[in-house]
Amino acid sequence: MKNTSKWTHDLLTFGTTIVALACVAISGRYLMSDTNEHHAEMPPAAAKVALETATFGSGCFWCTEAVFERLDGVSRVVSGYAGGEVENPTYEQVCSGATGHAEVVQISYDPAMISYAELLEVFWKTHDPTTLNRQGADMGTQYRSVVFFHNEQQREEAEHYKKKLDESGAFASKIVTEIAPMGEFYAAEAYHQNYYAQNPYQGYCAMVIAPKVDKFKKAFADKLRKSD
Repeated sequence: MKNTSKWTHDLLTFGTTIVALACVAISGRYLMSDTNEHHAEMPPAAAKVALETATFGSGCFWCTEAVFERLDGVSRVVSGYAGGEVENPTYEQVCSGATGHAEVVQISYDPAMISYAELLEVFWKTHDPTTLNRQGADMGTQYRSVVFFHNEQQREEAEHYKKKLDESGAFASKIVTEIAPMGEFYAAEAYHQNYYAQNPYQGYCAMVIAPKVDKFKKAFADKLRKSD
């Protein structure tokens, strides 16, 4: 009788062990299933925005930068020099007119939010493109009106827009804006970057840039960043 009881006890113990192992296996299967389902439902990583580049010169780059950095869809504006022959020119060299560079801004923008044609519209409507090598009191080749195109599509759009403006009589005189291929771009010295925002009460900023920015904001209210 004692042997029978031991056999029964061993059988029950074995059965309990089998059930426990089965439960563990089932739990593991459901856990793995939940994990797989969780990974399957995770959204894919956000696609990296493909930014494009535009480069314009429309007089003093402090003014041009202050305008374009306020546009929705523009992620970065860098003041600099382009269109000259001297490598790594300084501000003083460019101001002398001897290097051939123009003061420009290089713009990084999201074409899904703002098109190149819209940038051209802002460019031509926020300076006088009919005065050769001059914007207001700023005179010299470094202040010329210029579009530096980065590809064939930009060239075609710029030439088309320029021709359209001339034919429409939008300006009293013929547009003299240069349209040229983009070469080497040199970022201006650090103190030129974001100049208007950093020096709003400086004489030139208060008397020249501020009125221009106010006029721009009224004309392009629908294209401004929400913060502006």
